[in-house]
Amino acid sequence: MASTAIKTTNLSREFGAIQALNMLSIEVPAGSVFGFLGPNGAGKTTTIRLLLGLLEPSQGKATVLGYDSVNQADQIRLQSGALLEHNGLYERLSAENNLEFYGRVWRIPAAERQVRIRELLTNLGLWERREEPVSNWSRGMKQKLAMARALFHRPALLFLDEPTAGLDPSSAARLRDDLEKLVEIEGVTVFLNTHNLAEAERLCQQIGIIRNGRLVAKGSPRQLRAQAGNPQMEVTGLGFTGQVIRALQDRPEVVSAAHHNHHLTIHLRESVDTAPLVSLLVNLGVQVDEVIKSQSSLEEVFLSLVNEEENSGINHD
Repeated sequence: MASTAIKTTNLSREFGAIQALNMLSIEVPAGSVFGFLGPNGAGKTTTIRLLLGLLEPSQGKATVLGYDSVNQADQIRLQSGALLEHNGLYERLSAENNLEFYGRVWRIPAAERQVRIRELLTNLGLWERREEPVSNWSRGMKQKLAMARALFHRPALLFLDEPTAGLDPSSAARLRDDLEKLVEIEGVTVFLNTHNLAEAERLCQQIGIIRNGRLVAKGSPRQLRAQAGNPQMEVTGLGFTGQVIRALQDRPEVVSAAHHNHHLTIHLRESVDTAPLVSLLVNLGVQVDEVIKSQSSLEEVFLSLVNEEENSGINHD
């Protein structure tokens, strides 16, 4: 498989007067989990449909697994798995029979089907309940089975569209755990649509943030957090004298330092090792009780970018 699983260049799609996707240019490395993060209606599902060749772009181009999304869409779909809005399960069938059916659809030999069914259901903790009708299962268990269905034919690329939407927090956490494990076992590239910030930060090596059809930021979670502002140190203790504040402000890595009662806040220029600053405080006679280093969360980054987009006066709808 090529080193780049997905590449789009100015990919756009209009529905009448609505610009659902506007000049999207991204690259997704093979073997990675790419998070496509945005609020409902941002253009995430449209993007997946364009990448699978289920829609044709109004402008631009997409290459998926080395294939053109317009002219070679069948090849893309043969080598991809997808869990979209509908889970694709037959609820009157058992879990085992659901996977058996899909194995036959993919023309996988009988012996290989049986091995694969056991492998996936065991990895998802569903093997002991394989003979139960799916209709009796919880939504979380159905989503696990739907993920097994999408992976059954060993695709190179897996598309997931809001896989934890509608799940209670406990079920969503278990599904994320299982997804993380399966990605490692299967070695599959994942394109994950989500508006769940914790999910993106937990699972994804690279993230694209989309708003009103436009890509407003992309990078690793760490890179995106760095965009939202400088890190800071919070120090609790005694002895925060004027001499201590001046000594901190003379340090090149410190933007500012201020204290209130027994609490000192140090704003840093970038993410740096805080040990030298702690040593400085101790040498100046500060009694240090607690040190906390913090950085902007992905939620703060997301809200900052969304608010910036909304306040820019640009309307993509």
